[in-house]
Amino acid sequence: MPATRGGKHAPWGRPVARLIAGANFFQMQCTDVYGIGSAHTVAQSHNNQKQGWHMKREYLDLIRTIERLHRRFLDVLRSELNRLGIRDINGVQALLLANVGEEAVAIRDLVDRGYYQGSNVSYNIKKLSQMGYLEQNRSPHDRRSISITLTPKALEVVKAVQDLEERIAKGLGEQSIKTQDMAAAIRTLRHVERAWTDFIHYGP
Repeated sequence: MPATRGGKHAPWGRPVARLIAGANFFQMQCTDVYGIGSAHTVAQSHNNQKQGWHMKREYLDLIRTIERLHRRFLDVLRSELNRLGIRDINGVQALLLANVGEEAVAIRDLVDRGYYQGSNVSYNIKKLSQMGYLEQNRSPHDRRSISITLTPKALEVVKAVQDLEERIAKGLGEQSIKTQDMAAAIRTLRHVERAWTDFIHYGP
């Protein structure tokens, strides 16, 4: 039985379990559908069509689960921020601070890493700077390049996010989710990411 809090399911348990189940099925189907058989019979062709239909269904379920899981994680962050009395930033902004880390990072590097779209990161960095969470500095070698660093106020938020992630990981470990299941899900998601990247670069 999944871990509960106050008689309710932990907010991260069911979406993660669903993601892992879908990812594992997706990985299995990839092996089955694209495997090379020794002969092609009518029965095998029918079976491949059936597997292809299952692949499509599980693929669509997987990407929708990814979207829901991301939204739920932001909800968890917002809930934790409210619990700590931090109400001037949202989950997206807290996650941005956590991704910046303790070293100075160029704004364009955040965009290049694929975390954010340019307009979103510019807006959030402006707001976080105004609220005292970020400091901005222009490079002495390239005035167009702006780097950002966390303030002590931001480091407290980052510590809170890290503590939250540690508690969630511990909670998942106490449920029926195994480390190897999580690793398999990550491998499958990276396969999907590579497929999407190839589509963008090379087309269908």
